[in-house]
Amino acid sequence: MLDWHPAPPVLPEGHSLSLFDRLQVLWRNLAFSPSAPPRRHFFIPDEVARLYRLDGAAGIDDQTWNDLLLESFEEKLAPQASIFARQVLHLRLRAGIGDAESAAQRARLQALMDDPARLDAIDAGLSTLRHADAEVAGLLFQDTAPTIPFWARWLWLLPLALLLSLAALVTMPLGWVLTMAALAPLMALQMRLHRPLEEWAAAIRALHALLRSVSLLGGQDGPLLAPFVAARARAERLHLRLARSLSLRMIPGAIQYADWFAAANVVYHFKTLRIVHAERAFLRECYLACANLEADVALVRHLASMERWCWAERGDARTLVLEDGIHPLMAQPAALSVALEGRGAFVSGQNASGKSTFLRMVGLNAIAARAFGFCYATRACLPAGPVRASMQNEDSLLDGESLYMAELRRAKELLDAAGQPPGICLIDEVFRGTNHLESVSAACAVLEQLAGRDLVLVSSHNLVLAPLLREQLAPFYIDTANGSPVLAPGVLRNPNGIALLASRGFGAEIENRAAEVARWLSSHLVDPDLPPSERRPRAGGDPSLPAFQQHHA
Repeated sequence: MLDWHPAPPVLPEGHSLSLFDRLQVLWRNLAFSPSAPPRRHFFIPDEVARLYRLDGAAGIDDQTWNDLLLESFEEKLAPQASIFARQVLHLRLRAGIGDAESAAQRARLQALMDDPARLDAIDAGLSTLRHADAEVAGLLFQDTAPTIPFWARWLWLLPLALLLSLAALVTMPLGWVLTMAALAPLMALQMRLHRPLEEWAAAIRALHALLRSVSLLGGQDGPLLAPFVAARARAERLHLRLARSLSLRMIPGAIQYADWFAAANVVYHFKTLRIVHAERAFLRECYLACANLEADVALVRHLASMERWCWAERGDARTLVLEDGIHPLMAQPAALSVALEGRGAFVSGQNASGKSTFLRMVGLNAIAARAFGFCYATRACLPAGPVRASMQNEDSLLDGESLYMAELRRAKELLDAAGQPPGICLIDEVFRGTNHLESVSAACAVLEQLAGRDLVLVSSHNLVLAPLLREQLAPFYIDTANGSPVLAPGVLRNPNGIALLASRGFGAEIENRAAEVARWLSSHLVDPDLPPSERRPRAGGDPSLPAFQQHHA
């Protein structure tokens, strides 16, 4: 059982505590003595995602989650939150929320922002949740009855047998044999159930933290706390029912002796297992009330730490507007603006200009707007549909999957999900794993299909894709000429891939040769509308180019 110092009751100005109230405070001080501040507990991603998995909601797939670095974003949202709030935030982030729920959430967050004193008081009432070192969503939301073995009802016989054997030890020469025989099942029981008992003790501590927060919040007033006021008395009774015996807790070492020589912890385990199962519906209500409130508090604290954010409008599936959007994980983010209406975007740019970061910025803001109603920009209007990404496909030696096969698998997943419902599709460097001509051909066919169902944003160094997809994707490039990146309309004209050859020591001969071939290919493939005179690499032909290139030039 966890012990905490109760928060003093909030009284109207000019009122004092009655004798009855003082006795109640004294009782709570005796029952819940002060303890050390909560420490940060480590939870693996699977534990944080447990509520989302149990909820069964369709949401962001695992590759999109990893491609957009959402685990790191989740940590930034609530670095000090308990496992309860983190599970709810994960559920909102992955599954999103509807229009009505989004409006209600915005009203709650705004109410907390407008009343800092109330925010601090609620945060203090929720602080006991951070003592929990186990997640209980699996315990509360799985519809499975507890398994209690048949022999649990006969556990009282073990300490009785030990007492009788001690009596025999005094009266019989070989009484110690009976004592060892009585001790053997007790010791075997402790060793056999050691791990389950430890795990259940952690779960009970988490439930105590939950019920204690309900009690503390139930002593405050305000529209956000009405559910806690109604549940307070029942939560306090259940809190005591789930506690170890008061007499054992008052005697130093008594609990350990009772556990080893009377199997008291095993009896307590099965007793509280029945209680938790019987009270599971009420505990679920307490869990959701506390977890959702703490999640709201965490979001308000997070927004207070951000220099740039705005409430996001919800647009249709083909409208996307971000003004001065930034990525919240970057220490010094560059703000970029984009406006799409009907068509998606083909984004080009020099190496290291920030194309991938731009896609991640758009994706993260769209997900934050869908989950929390805000994003990191000065103004935003974003679709409320799902976000899907393909940005970090790699070959796998263990799975026997080449890069191109991994890209094909992901492209098929995106096509199967496209339009169900319509969403935003983010693709970085499509089909790198095959030759240039087949890469362009396959990318063009796949992107045409995707763009007909979803709002597609793709970045690529294959500039030839821009004119091929101009009806589906509006061309943009990231212009870094003035030092600060700007998303400008059009296709990149001055790629720096060849210029980097010289900076890496390849030499002028290789750099010049590569530049000459690149100019010829660009003039033919990227901008076929240029007149022939402007497409020639050199007047009169270039003897250094292959014969077939001179023929086509």
